[in-house]
Amino acid sequence: MDFNLNTVSFLSEKSFLPIDAGKVYDVLIIGGGPAGLTAAVYCMRKGVSTAIIIKDIGGQVADTASIENYLGYKYINGVELVEKFKEQVQQFSIGYEEGHSVVSLSAGDVKKTLLDDGKEILSKTVIIASGKSWKKLGVPGEDRLVGRGVAYCAICDAPLFAGKTAVVVGGGNSGIEAAIDLAAIASKVILLQLLENLTADKILVDKLKNFSNVEYIFSSRVVEINGQERVENITVENVITEKKSTLVTDGIFIEIGLDPNSGFVKGVVGMNEFNEINIDSYCKTDAEGIFAAGDVTSVPFKQIIIAGGEGSKAALAACEYIMMKA
Repeated sequence: MDFNLNTVSFLSEKSFLPIDAGKVYDVLIIGGGPAGLTAAVYCMRKGVSTAIIIKDIGGQVADTASIENYLGYKYINGVELVEKFKEQVQQFSIGYEEGHSVVSLSAGDVKKTLLDDGKEILSKTVIIASGKSWKKLGVPGEDRLVGRGVAYCAICDAPLFAGKTAVVVGGGNSGIEAAIDLAAIASKVILLQLLENLTADKILVDKLKNFSNVEYIFSSRVVEINGQERVENITVENVITEKKSTLVTDGIFIEIGLDPNSGFVKGVVGMNEFNEINIDSYCKTDAEGIFAAGDVTSVPFKQIIIAGGEGSKAALAACEYIMMKA
């Protein structure tokens, strides 16, 4: 399938309308992953006026190379599944805002959502489905060399490392999946793990072990990423011996997990120790009229199908709330 996700724009479709800043929407959905898009379908089918704010269409799904556990598909890649979601939502006319982040959200009878471009959107209810973002190492050189050898998405950037050396940081599922993608095209892959062993699913570990060009370094962490115009090497420290060494590499893929995109509602809704939004079985937060769904919440097991189900629950709960208030 020849499909460049970066070229997708909902605004090119007649079913998507610019958000009306003077209108009070029944529901405002924040997020364009499985939870947010599913919520949009359910809200529009209920006939409530709905708007959706999408920073990056598809969320983490768009960065997933292969999906084999989503019902109805024995195999589908992330971009293709996002396209299916998009087609489903395009049946309806919905207010849409693309490419902007939410800065703040205030509670009250009418919720006020402020975007980074200064636009304020009004709504009776809000469904927060903003997902998670890649965690950073927080070491010198990381931010400066992003896009110049520092990467967080193997499916996006792995092709740039054909015939080169790449370091992957992280021994969980995302780290092993990235290493597998890279090992197929890179001359050498160095997998760096803070722990003494890999924590990914056995099926992934076994698959990676089939490659002979993968080197494993355990009990170690990155303390600095070095290079002038591009990544040239990284400084690594063994956490047991505290001995430092230098690894020459063309790039580094940081695959150490994700953080919830919940900062804009800090102090507005309750969160757990991981900054995930606390919700009940109806996807209600502790702020009246504010709901949440998907990976940004405290619901366990971050899976596409679970996020979609939670999005539908949040939509139905929001619609019920609106009906009760009418």
